[in-house]
Amino acid sequence: MSNKNKNRQGVVYSTDTHFSYEEYTEETASTLPPQQQQLKIYLDRKAGGKMLTRITGFIGSDQDLSALGTSLKKHCGVGGSAKDMEILIQGDFRDKAMTFLSNLGYKCKKAGG
Repeated sequence: MSNKNKNRQGVVYSTDTHFSYEEYTEETASTLPPQQQQLKIYLDRKAGGKMLTRITGFIGSDQDLSALGTSLKKHCGVGGSAKDMEILIQGDFRDKAMTFLSNLGYKCKKAGG
């Protein structure tokens, strides 16, 4: 059996000579402009008691989230990650992150956590 048609789930074959199969492609999320973003900044503790700043509420593509996370990590001078629509920064950088994001035009506020 050929693997050529392996990704065609739920296909009904047609005898129509003008039929062409269109594969489903997942739409990439379009990133909202900074003025329309509502970000929340939390202070969390990892296992072992280490603090981290968590930023949620970003609406957009993974590439834009990663780029924002990278620039925020450079601004704070620490490590972290950007995945699952969250930016994680090592340490308590809530004030610094809020100032940086506000200067970029994002609406953000500290949240409990």
